[in-house]
Amino acid sequence: MEKNSNPTYRNPEMTLETPIEFVKGIGPDRAKLIKNVLAISTVEDLLNFYPIRYLDKNKVYKVAQLQEINLEIQLKGKISNVQEILTGKVKRLTAKFNDETGSMDLIWFQYSKWLKEQIPVNREVFIFGKINAFNNQFSMPHPEIELDENKEKDSRLRPIYPSSEKLTKRGLNQKFFQVILRNICKEIPNLIQENFPEYMMNSMKFLSRQQTFLNVHFPKNLDYFEKANQRLKFEESFFFQLGYALKKLHHKTQSVGNPFPIVGDYFTGFYENHLPFELTGAQKRVLKEIRMDMKKPIQMNRLLQGDVGSGKTMVALLTMLIALDNGFQSCLMAPTEILAQQHYNGIKDLLKDTEIKVSLLTGSVKASARKIIHEELENGELSILVGTHAVLEDKVKFKNLGLAIIDEQHRFGVAQRAKLWAKNKIPPHILVMTATPIPRTLAMSFYSDLDVSVIDEMPVGRKAIITAHRREKDRAYVYNFCHEEIRKGRQIYFVYPLIEESETLDYKNLMEGLEHIMDNFSNYNITMLHGKMKPDEKDAAMNYFASGKSQIMVATTVIEVGVNVPNASVMVIESAERFGLSQLHQLRGRVGRGAEQSYCILMTSDKLSSDSRTRIKTMVETNDGFKISEVDMQLRGPGDILGTQQSGVVDFKRLDLVNDAPIIKATKKMVEKILEADPHLSRTEHQIIKNYYLQNYKGKNKWSKIS
Repeated sequence: MEKNSNPTYRNPEMTLETPIEFVKGIGPDRAKLIKNVLAISTVEDLLNFYPIRYLDKNKVYKVAQLQEINLEIQLKGKISNVQEILTGKVKRLTAKFNDETGSMDLIWFQYSKWLKEQIPVNREVFIFGKINAFNNQFSMPHPEIELDENKEKDSRLRPIYPSSEKLTKRGLNQKFFQVILRNICKEIPNLIQENFPEYMMNSMKFLSRQQTFLNVHFPKNLDYFEKANQRLKFEESFFFQLGYALKKLHHKTQSVGNPFPIVGDYFTGFYENHLPFELTGAQKRVLKEIRMDMKKPIQMNRLLQGDVGSGKTMVALLTMLIALDNGFQSCLMAPTEILAQQHYNGIKDLLKDTEIKVSLLTGSVKASARKIIHEELENGELSILVGTHAVLEDKVKFKNLGLAIIDEQHRFGVAQRAKLWAKNKIPPHILVMTATPIPRTLAMSFYSDLDVSVIDEMPVGRKAIITAHRREKDRAYVYNFCHEEIRKGRQIYFVYPLIEESETLDYKNLMEGLEHIMDNFSNYNITMLHGKMKPDEKDAAMNYFASGKSQIMVATTVIEVGVNVPNASVMVIESAERFGLSQLHQLRGRVGRGAEQSYCILMTSDKLSSDSRTRIKTMVETNDGFKISEVDMQLRGPGDILGTQQSGVVDFKRLDLVNDAPIIKATKKMVEKILEADPHLSRTEHQIIKNYYLQNYKGKNKWSKIS
């Protein structure tokens, strides 16, 4: 073990903010190493450095049992044959460990000179560490050693902390962290203050906060650990929910919006005379939620989640008609020209028998057409504008924008959205849509500042897409199946992950795939679509396929959004193991839009990673986008789903957004109840919550007005 350069380097008055170099047993050299490896800088960081598991100190393994073990374990026996071995320029220290059932090697790399003399030879010892196995020979690198007579008589579970080889080689092993944390835990009465009122403690039957930290580091038993763990999870969720609830509350008290009290001729006339199908119960429920929002003189901020094909566009259109009934214009902004074009075509087709004017504004629109759009927006002749980022340009001015709908909002930055909101003196109502189902727990936490509506029901008569997994050996069968579908009058998608050959990855590529498809389907018209094509070329390719003039479309993931062909019944995804779950689900949603049975065929190589097998299995077993998103979050993590800019927002230490949904729901409900009764946390019993929030979270949430 490395000698500390200054073992007495300590501040006698320890606080949560005390730098770790002042903690007894650490010092400046070790502190620097710990900061670099574990990003731990203060006493508070150490208290939040939780064990990853626990070892029962009364459990002792035998050497004969090692083939069953793959964790850090404890053994009892004797050490012998300590020697230094030089291999080339690399020197290591080795020893034999023996018990009555067998022997194994102990190894030290980069060890201190005095270590050899300190190893107790031929005495009863306990050793602790992780077992390595090679050719059925076992070894333990850098074991912790404790003489039998010195072993602590403590019934508490032994914490096992996250570590690294770099720390262990420098003597910062499990025993080191256990000693440091045990010393800090002795200071807990001076460090940890309660942050929940007594009535919450009683109703939830919580451990005190001091007992919580003690039992998460050195639990009396597993029952006490579980109580401590649940308390920490609840606390994390509670204050996170509180922050967003305060943000939402502040927004609603500060944000003025135009009330839309009227449901008039535009909405009613379309609903009664032009609605092409009966709305689902979920669509009706969501419309009611939106309607209640827009009645108020407060800006609506609502997230609309819905799976592919669930009918979000229809809800968006009906909402725009309510705005029109109240004398206001609407705009719908999408992240890509393809998606904007799809929305425009769909809305224009639905309104073809009305006098409501709709226009499309993208970067491809010519200057002469732009000029007309600008004029019609300013004089109020244009009621609905669909577009891309082009809508945000300063030249685009509305007469009275009352509703802004943003599709796939995570693709737009905050500044871009703010520009849209500034298009009217009184900010327009905001409806955010996403076609990618976000896990409900993630929406409940990250989107707590928005009101969330979910369309969780598919239109009546829509048949579930049948998904199958096939490998290269099944290709002839897959092609025969596609021929049969085309003979029935259906159309086929073949999707590839790349446009050109990759030198480092064995992907199927579009150009090779196109050539292969042309050889095997030579009697049919084939269309190609990829992201490097010009917008007018993309439009021409999509229109050619959508019109039924071609039977097969060979494409990249550019068709993930923007292509709506009810006659397309088969989606073949090549190298499906290269796609993420959300992409696979979005691509599958391109079929199944008509009345006929549709199919999604996932083509993969024979060898799949564990994650790839999980993704493919999930796709085959369910069409439920929300279930898929839960699996996706388990595989990728919440940050990747929300986007890199937002990943830090959900960096919880104990809370698991997938498995702790009941806790998240309970804290959300409790926060709402507290703020409904006491919106400024001014009551005496809530001062403890308020003070803790201001001390620990206020700086992160500058919009909060409680003080």
